[in-house]
Amino acid sequence: MVMVVLPLLGKTASGEGEGKLVSIIPIEQEVERGLEAFLKRSIQDATDQGADHIVLEIDTPGGAVNAADNIATIIKGSDIPITAYVSDRALSAGAYIALNADQIIMEPGALMGSAAIIDQSGNAAGKKAESFWHAAMKSAAELNDRDPKYALAMADPDVDLPDYNAPEGELLTLNDQEAVEVGYAEGTADDRTELLKFLNLEDAEVTDAEVSLAEKIARFVTNPIIIPILLSIGSLGLVLELYSPGFGIPGFMGASALVLFFFGHMIAGFAGWESLFLLIAGIVLIVVEIFIPGFGIFGVLGAVGIVASIVLASGQTIQFALFAVLIAVAVTVGGSYLFIRIFGYRGVFKKIILSDSTKTDQGYVSNATRDQLVGLEGKTVTPLRPSGIADFGDERLDVVTEGGYLPAGTEVKIVKTNGSRIVVRTR
Repeated sequence: MVMVVLPLLGKTASGEGEGKLVSIIPIEQEVERGLEAFLKRSIQDATDQGADHIVLEIDTPGGAVNAADNIATIIKGSDIPITAYVSDRALSAGAYIALNADQIIMEPGALMGSAAIIDQSGNAAGKKAESFWHAAMKSAAELNDRDPKYALAMADPDVDLPDYNAPEGELLTLNDQEAVEVGYAEGTADDRTELLKFLNLEDAEVTDAEVSLAEKIARFVTNPIIIPILLSIGSLGLVLELYSPGFGIPGFMGASALVLFFFGHMIAGFAGWESLFLLIAGIVLIVVEIFIPGFGIFGVLGAVGIVASIVLASGQTIQFALFAVLIAVAVTVGGSYLFIRIFGYRGVFKKIILSDSTKTDQGYVSNATRDQLVGLEGKTVTPLRPSGIADFGDERLDVVTEGGYLPAGTEVKIVKTNGSRIVVRTR
């Protein structure tokens, strides 16, 4: 049963439902940049199809603030009336998205609120980020003349609202009845049929926006949790491939992870050809550094190019993108170290790097050591400073002292030989 119809402000759908078109767009799972791209495409499709009304069917625990803010901008920029239908929960960024719609309808038992901003570690964000988020929540509430104190209570635990189970220190979460009571929902509807009846569009044609396979991949790979995982797998896989002969599982996994990363972000509209150009250029420069040493210049430029391509393609803040790269570098270094310790180095560079050495016990002799000379006595022909020439019977040899100076004509004795080195001292 539809309850509590309040006056609607702003964009409205008028007339009977017959001959009209309603586009229903799902907002499910986490709010991230992939969802932003899907919503932008879906609203544009609804506009192109001549839709008279758009329904955002919301069931989300929240997500990224930057994506939610961009989605709010898309919603506010639409010329078509938009209704947020909270089918289960609109928490955190989901509550912010709902507040930016022209009206909100909730399914019985649905929840909206709990919108504190947190960082990637799950901790409260800094004061600057909190201030922005509080202002954004307040502005979204005021957009349709809703009392902003409830929006602030959803985002700020310092706001005291004990009548709605949100005393100081707790975040506000409204159920469907409470949302209607405080004017944050225009009514409740058990299902789509009642929702369309509430909108006076029960005879309208309904179309469902569907997430394509490419967009599903984009939503997956643009998730802030998945990004560092993909980059870690990509870099570690390709590096480990250098440690093992042939193109095997590590190389395939690494290449696949990087293809997924860039493909997903290109589908989402965040990565362009410039990102791929920087990536390819960076890889080429690193290969050049390996085979044509350039005092590290090519290697540094290559690394900068690869990092820049990832930052441009990520669709996230520079800080987050660099954080994801640092995680990937740490995983790659640690994984490579363990691999070498356990399996040793057997990679492609082993074929072009000389690792063997010539040892005497293997039969390699650069100059034979004449041990039979030890004990012979003779006389220096030239001064030894400390090297010079001495006669030993019928043989004249190059000799050295143990460090001192000996004049010509000094009687000496050979005390040690090592290859071509013959050491003498005075008798």
